[in-house]
Formats: sequence, C-alpha cells, structure tokens
Amino acid sequence: MPLTHTVGSITVTALVDGAGPFFQPRAEAFPDATAEQWREADRRDPDTVTPDGRWWLPFRAFALRTGDGPVTLVDAGIGPADALAASWAPVPGRLPAELAAAGIDPADVRTVVLTHLHTDHVGWAGPLFPNADHLVQRAELAALELFHPELPARLLGPLRAAGQLRVVDGDTTLTPGVRVLSTPGHTPGHQSVLVEAGDDRLLVTGDLLVHTLQLLDPTLAYAHEEDAATAATSRTNLLDTLTPLTLATPHLGTPFTPLHR
Repeated sequence: MPLTHTVGSITVTALVDGAGPFFQPRAEAFPDATAEQWREADRRDPDTVTPDGRWWLPFRAFALRTGDGPVTLVDAGIGPADALAASWAPVPGRLPAELAAAGIDPADVRTVVLTHLHTDHVGWAGPLFPNADHLVQRAELAALELFHPELPARLLGPLRAAGQLRVVDGDTTLTPGVRVLSTPGHTPGHQSVLVEAGDDRLLVTGDLLVHTLQLLDPTLAYAHEEDAATAATSRTNLLDTLTPLTLATPHLGTPFTPLHR
C-alpha cells in the first residue's frame, strides 16, 4: 500500500511511479557539495545512494484527498513506455497501479498540479485524468523553449483543446487548506503545494529540493536548476518561514520528511 500522511482532514498519499539511477554522476549534479556533506546526506538518506556510489531516484506523485471527495494530484510522474522522459528515466511508470492500490479512481482527480514541466513530472498528465484541470504557472508556459520540444504538441495543445489547461499567476488557493505557492528557480514557473491545518503543515516540494544535501545547505546549487540563485532563495525562504513542517518530496529516499526548528 502507498504511504500516507494526514494533515487535519486531508490525507496525502505518496505514489511511486518508478525508481532508477540518475543519468550522470551525482558529483556532477552537485559540484559544490563537500565530502562531509555527502557523508552526512548519505547517513540521513541511505536509500538514495547505490553501493557503487550512484544517485538512486524514486519518482513520486502525491494525491491530496479529504474523505471520499475529489482528488488533487501533485505531479504526474515519468509516464508510460513512450513518455517524453523515456530517454533518461526508468519508464514505464506504474502510477495507474499505485492509484488503484490507494483506492483512487483517476476519474475522481479534479486538479493535477504540475509543479513544473520537466518530463519526469508530466508523464501521465492528460488522458489518464479526463475530469481534471491541469494547473501550470504562466511563467512556466512563457519559458517553453527550456523544455522538451514535443511538449506543446504532446501535452499542452491537447490540454488546451480539451479545456483542461488552467494557467495561474503566483500563489493560488485551490481548496480549503491547500495552496499553490510560487517557488521559481528550478524552472521559471516552478510551484509547490502547501497543505495546512492549524499549526500542522506539509509542503509538496516538487523539485524545490531534490536531494538531502539541500536540507543540509539550502543554498547548495543543483546543476539542473535554471536559476540557481533564485532556487536557493525560494528554498531558504520557505524552509525558514514554514518550519516546523513535513516535506513531501518526489526524489528523497522517503516521501515524508519532518523538519523541526
């Protein structure tokens, strides 16, 4: 069964679409990380390093639901065998089976929040969720030249034609207790999702942070951030402002990571 975390009346379910090694040596992905930081990150998150020292990534989406109500899905995984991520990620993904195991009918998904348009986050978007709006920041759509060249024809055009593309600008309230937060840097229109009930908070990060190294040092740059300085600012500001909270992450070894002051 997929792992869950509850915030007030909202159940957050971690859905693993797949897992596999990163396509380049991890030291190239974080060229400024020190040996001491690598040792501490591996101690805290041993499931993301292989015996031969490669970076092992899970690829997750997260479902938010109150009771048996409509579902908000954050990210859409790596996708089927012919997905746009096929050249580098471990397709085919298993998100439909993960949804079934969690008791979620794709027809009950009413919103798919795409944290950003990298191929490992949009793989199942579209036809699998016929009743869902797909929510993207306007700044992300304005930067399409940064993404897979087939993205407009394969995903965005069909969503527009079906009336399923919802474009937002900045922070946006989705449902009671659930807000989209603008967290640019990894991509120009990157967004994360905050779930709140009183003092209880959970942040579905997207790629706001991708490795435990960035919890040790939120200013540490990741080689595949479009704007490393802006990404570091987004990370630092949110962690400083929201902690204590639980992080729900696509790529860390465990999906739910509590943070304390």
